[in-house]
Amino acid sequence: MPLKNPVKPWQKSLANAIRSVDELIDQLNLDPQHPDARYYDASTFPLRVPASFVAKMQPQNWLDPLLLQVLPQTIENKLTHHFTLDPVGDMEAAKQNGILQKYQGRALILASAACPIHCRYCFRQHFPYSEHVRYQDDWQSIIRVLEQDTSIHEVILSGGDPLSLNDLSLASLCQQMSKIKHIDTLRIHSRYPIVLPERINDEFLAWFQALTLNKIIVIHCNHANEIDSTTATALKKIRLAGGMLYNQSVLLQGINDSVETLSALSNQLINHHVTPYYLHQLDKVQGAAHFEVSDERAIELIDSLRNRLPGYRVPKLVREVATQLSKTPLY
Repeated sequence: MPLKNPVKPWQKSLANAIRSVDELIDQLNLDPQHPDARYYDASTFPLRVPASFVAKMQPQNWLDPLLLQVLPQTIENKLTHHFTLDPVGDMEAAKQNGILQKYQGRALILASAACPIHCRYCFRQHFPYSEHVRYQDDWQSIIRVLEQDTSIHEVILSGGDPLSLNDLSLASLCQQMSKIKHIDTLRIHSRYPIVLPERINDEFLAWFQALTLNKIIVIHCNHANEIDSTTATALKKIRLAGGMLYNQSVLLQGINDSVETLSALSNQLINHHVTPYYLHQLDKVQGAAHFEVSDERAIELIDSLRNRLPGYRVPKLVREVATQLSKTPLY
């Protein structure tokens, strides 16, 4: 008897993601005795990175900008003043289990606790998902909340990463939302098109294209090296299925904190019809202080970008502040 929901190739790739620092070091032919070797085996926030993302890294380079986004480092253990476990106030905003309401007219659904990749600067790395995330067998409680609040016109799927859900579950949720008269826009925030582009498969594209809502996909790409031919193909498929594409980056010390790197990223995004939307200042989550770039330096970088690029290629420099009703512009 055939399986109702057989395992897809992307799910196999996800299951085979690298979870061992030693394996990652071996894959990249890195020298553990090199002066730049600063890793440790994280227990509270473990390593997780798909092989397709590792393939974009430069072998034998401890300072590769993609590697530094995922490699656990001993400095993460250092407690830093003004860095917290919940830097953007998610736990206070989670009035309904699985739903965060911070901004007027919008509701954010924590659709999944799972991510295809564990970014070391993740602002939700300490979030208690078990207390807040509703899984696919309980969409009805979320749908009821959305139906009853007629002020909501846009629903944002986040997580974790919402594309970690299988297509049967994700399509069910989105199709039910599309029947609510006051909701006109679906926004999906996902790292999958960048780190595991095979997730944008025929099953996903079929239900996504059929949705009558305005459809926005916000990807998360921090460096031009993250975009290769497979990523470009996934982005094109989303666009042809009616999705508008935007990108959010995080400004990260040692990874993209130069005008050359940010310029290359914006140009690469535009080449693939993705709007460079936000450049976020780091959310002050405990364990990520070594990535912080000062506001003064961030503003200098945006000034330099404006002198180098046309305005539509320059992202908005923002910070998310807990309790504020919108992103806070820094320029």
